[in-house]
Amino acid sequence: NLLAWAFWRLIYNPTTSKVVLLACGSFNPITNVHLRMFELARDHLEDTGQYSVIKGIISPVGDAYKKKGLIEASHRVEMARLATESSEWITVDSWESQQSDWVETAKVIRHHYEELLAREHNRDNVDTVKYTKKRRIEENYIASSVHHRKRDGPQLMLLCGADVLESFGIPNLWKQEDITEIVGQYGLVCITRCGGDPYKFINQSDDLWKYRKNIHVVHEWVTNDISATHVRRALRRGRSVRYLLPESVVRYVQEHGLYSADSEQKNADVVLAPFQKYSDASTSG
Repeated sequence: NLLAWAFWRLIYNPTTSKVVLLACGSFNPITNVHLRMFELARDHLEDTGQYSVIKGIISPVGDAYKKKGLIEASHRVEMARLATESSEWITVDSWESQQSDWVETAKVIRHHYEELLAREHNRDNVDTVKYTKKRRIEENYIASSVHHRKRDGPQLMLLCGADVLESFGIPNLWKQEDITEIVGQYGLVCITRCGGDPYKFINQSDDLWKYRKNIHVVHEWVTNDISATHVRRALRRGRSVRYLLPESVVRYVQEHGLYSADSEQKNADVVLAPFQKYSDASTSG
């Protein structure tokens, strides 16, 4: 019985905050490491006893990002969907990729947080109507807990690699107020890569230090330096990428002839969208 299960969760796990993990990026292509990041983040957060990770979202960036070698979003989204077919909790969302203009990560997070709150609100309403005549004591307890949940709200955290954290320091790549919003209001789960030292970068940044308690650094002890850049290089050289990508993604790449020397030169002479936008803003200012 759904109501009994919800009642049990609220009684025996009342202090656990529900968390949705959101990963933004090129996913060009998605690799096993991208998927592994979600598993690592979930294990780390739930091991604290403070969080219950209920969903993971992969949001591929739109074509307007103009990154060198970035193939069409339709292919990247489909590969991500194929890669997550077997996952019970990781999904793919195409909203960001469908926008005609590049969308800042902070706006993408805002969009998904609003969607999350709307679904939570609708679910609460459905539960209230459905069980009004059943088990009054349990329902009253749940109703009171719903208000607590809405006040605290389900949490949305940005999932990223240490390279993204360090990119906060690159001039004109991020707006300072966006960094403050992402880390200060939502939170960050950062997976360390080989040779990275996220703690050093956090220590060197006053803004990140201020919100350091919202930054969860996760160590990947099984070191794996697979990157989409390495995968694309292997593909355009005709080398095997099996076991670096999910098998369904490998087949999709082969069937569509993706990642050639020509595709790697796409956007080669174009300024990356954030550099273009923020450089223009600082010049006009």
